Amino acid sequence: MSNEQIALRIEKLETLKSQGISVYPERFSTNNEIYEAAQLEDGTSGVRVAGRIMSIRNFSKLSFITISNIQGSVQLLLKKDEIGEEPYNQFHNLLDMGDFIGVEGCMYTTKTNEKTLRIESYVFLGKALRTLPEKWHGLSNVELRYRQRYLDLMVTKDTQSRLLARTKMVRAIRRFFEDQEFLEVETPVLQHTSSGALAKPFRTYHNSLDTELNLRIAPETYLKRLIVGGFTKVFEFAKCFRNEGISPQHLQEFTMVEGYAAYWNYEDTMKLMRNMVLFVLDQIFNTTTITIRGQTINFSLEWDIVSFRDLILKDTGIDIDLYPDVEDLYQATLRVNMDLEHTDIESLGRGNFIDLLYKKMCRPQLVKPTFLIRHPIDLSPLARANDQNPALTDRFQLVVNGAEIINAYSELVDPLEQRRRLEAQALLKSNGDLEAMEMDEDYLTAMEYGMPPISGWGFGIERLLMVLTDSDTIKDCVLFPLNKKL
Repeated sequence: MSNEQIALRIEKLETLKSQGISVYPERFSTNNEIYEAAQLEDGTSGVRVAGRIMSIRNFSKLSFITISNIQGSVQLLLKKDEIGEEPYNQFHNLLDMGDFIGVEGCMYTTKTNEKTLRIESYVFLGKALRTLPEKWHGLSNVELRYRQRYLDLMVTKDTQSRLLARTKMVRAIRRFFEDQEFLEVETPVLQHTSSGALAKPFRTYHNSLDTELNLRIAPETYLKRLIVGGFTKVFEFAKCFRNEGISPQHLQEFTMVEGYAAYWNYEDTMKLMRNMVLFVLDQIFNTTTITIRGQTINFSLEWDIVSFRDLILKDTGIDIDLYPDVEDLYQATLRVNMDLEHTDIESLGRGNFIDLLYKKMCRPQLVKPTFLIRHPIDLSPLARANDQNPALTDRFQLVVNGAEIINAYSELVDPLEQRRRLEAQALLKSNGDLEAMEMDEDYLTAMEYGMPPISGWGFGIERLLMVLTDSDTIKDCVLFPLNKKL
């Protein structure tokens, strides 16, 4: 945008001031939202709305103007013989696209069947010094759309509807869990250890305490401390941080919903999660049937349940149960010429190696909602071992459209077994596995005071929204994604 254009708009601003007009007024009293006004009956008078001017179509003695906000738009009619010559000329000489106005008038329908507000009076509410983008699409503008999301929200319908859906989703999820008698809580973002998931943390420093801290990768161990303290059903909308690679399915800063129920097992949680997804779909889309990758999926039908071993065996021909040693499993993948595209593959423990195998070879094929169960225990350091097969865990993940959108398990509540597993994770970490867990003595102390049976679950808001809105990248599902500094 040229400096001349900005200077011209500033000149108009000064002219408005010289005419005694408040260019940044304190307020404007409305009696309808824009989207509501567009639905009012013809003849409704005294309608007061305000918004940003998004288009102006001029004719000899009248103009059609569109004002909008994130929730909708409405057409306005400005007629010289109805408003008066001076206000009419003032509008055309001094107001621009992008400016804000407040109007009062009467509703009618045009010959082209468009609900329109006939302006009886208008008030200037704010000047835009920069011109709005005329076109906002195409690959060349993708990064700019993320950097200047406010412009993207103004003019891109898909962005508006997707991010409004995010707000509706958060509201629906909160309502669902509250209706199930879960209590919403908050736990710390700054933590001494990075427990609760297999991920690399962001590190920070607390000056007054003179100590290194991590930004949390998950709220898990603190929510479990609340179960020790007497809570029985809790959930949290937790902002989490993982210092990991960028991909279409990963954000370094994201919102996780995590919760725990005392006296439940993972099968109870499977039912809860299914009901939650159906409730969210109904609240956002008024249907449980949506289109993903061009495929119509009815979420109200039964969901597939498949074991980790069976899925990998089907897609790769490798039976992971035959390879208790990670080196042997790695050699098995080499024998079938499988390239898992990992820079430091030989440093991975067996759990993370199996996870890599699954993510590269199996997960992309899972489009319909599928419960993946019976994960190897070395992939789940905080999950309860299965009673029949202690090498597996009582865990499930919900996978839709090649993305894991929910992770849940019956929790490990045996403090002695938990210590053994965290020691094993600490050994992996010292051997170079950056995603292995740290030892967490404070959490182990809490466990030693006693825990009931527990089942827990967690999912990312952005990941769930990405899948349900069939978005290409998770960056489209957050209001302000992180970008490289220019």
